[in-house]
Amino acid sequence: MSEQQPQRNDDQDKPPLTLRQMLQSVLAAAFGVQSGKNRARDFSRGKPSHFILLGLLFTGIFVLLLYSVVRLVLQLSGAK
Repeated sequence: MSEQQPQRNDDQDKPPLTLRQMLQSVLAAAFGVQSGKNRARDFSRGKPSHFILLGLLFTGIFVLLLYSVVRLVLQLSGAK
């Protein structure tokens, strides 16, 4: 009887994602343009907690940016 050896997963041998790769993935996901290749890379090499944290951070910054733009436009238009 021959024992089958477990298949080696090449993605586990690769280093974890860099901060830049995670930021690119979060931005691409926010705009809905993430490629299948990068999505597969993210699921195999990334940690969910890192993506959740970056997603929340991006959302907070985006909301503050929109709020600031609206306030600026209202000030310039003379509305209160």
